[in-house]
Amino acid sequence: MLQRRASSEARFVCGAHMTFPVRVCALIGKFTDARVAESAHALIPYLQSRQVDVLMSEEAPIAEEPARVARVPEREIGERADLVIAIGGDGTLLYAARLVARHGVPLLGINRGRLGFLTDIMPNDMFPSIDAALQGNLQKDERPLLAARLYSSGGGTVDSLALNDVVLQKLATGRMVDFSTLVNGNYVNKHAGDGIVVASATGSTAYALSCGGPIVEPSLDVFVVAPICPHTLSDRPIVVSSHSTIEFQLLERPDIRAQVACDGTVIGEIEPGDRLQVKAARERITLLHPVGHDYYRLLRSKLHWGRGSFER
Repeated sequence: MLQRRASSEARFVCGAHMTFPVRVCALIGKFTDARVAESAHALIPYLQSRQVDVLMSEEAPIAEEPARVARVPEREIGERADLVIAIGGDGTLLYAARLVARHGVPLLGINRGRLGFLTDIMPNDMFPSIDAALQGNLQKDERPLLAARLYSSGGGTVDSLALNDVVLQKLATGRMVDFSTLVNGNYVNKHAGDGIVVASATGSTAYALSCGGPIVEPSLDVFVVAPICPHTLSDRPIVVSSHSTIEFQLLERPDIRAQVACDGTVIGEIEPGDRLQVKAARERITLLHPVGHDYYRLLRSKLHWGRGSFER
């Protein structure tokens, strides 16, 4: 039987290191991917040898069912786990973040993907990092979340959270969407183009970066608002305080179709007269990094900076 999770008051101890009694660990990943499955099958007995119970989502397909692993509904993972390990790329960690966002469960990312801004532990370092996590010796990194609310002109609402970004994007190929932007109730601009991205500092290296947005240090409390393929070349990305409330309203245009996505997951379509509101969420995500984690070293590695003769 799985042991009950420790109370939130007992899970974190202030000081030089973060410590928490890990009794239950959940693994998240696309286990049909051979590389992800390989890491999962190596991790499971390793965790069990350290008296840690292992959870996996019962919705997650897996080629070979591991022994002594509890399969639970995905919605229960945030309630039952003390630690969540995301195995894969940044998309996997973003998915895991949605599962634990309202439960304060820390996330550890094992990189079996491509880029890995968030899943920054390589497979060769997996076991030492797990031991450090179980001993409370990893570096704690709290990241803010975005709260999106889609208001229908008919009176309904849809709410969602995002770690990286909230995106309003067109649905029909070859057509633009027209929409207006307000910040704290103040009119900013009317846009025509493929859509717009609101990114957290964490998400500034994702979709917003490809829209010409700046790279923002994760500790800064700001949003990046970046138009996607704007029709007007002067329609440029802006940076606003994360204390702001940003609103978008789709304008009337024949056959206009658009949708809203949070961290790549579509939460609904938006029609003329509907409104999308984005602001800082009350919840935060805790990422775990190896001690000595250096954000700028990560940027150099992932973006291939300094590969010339002046590299330090």
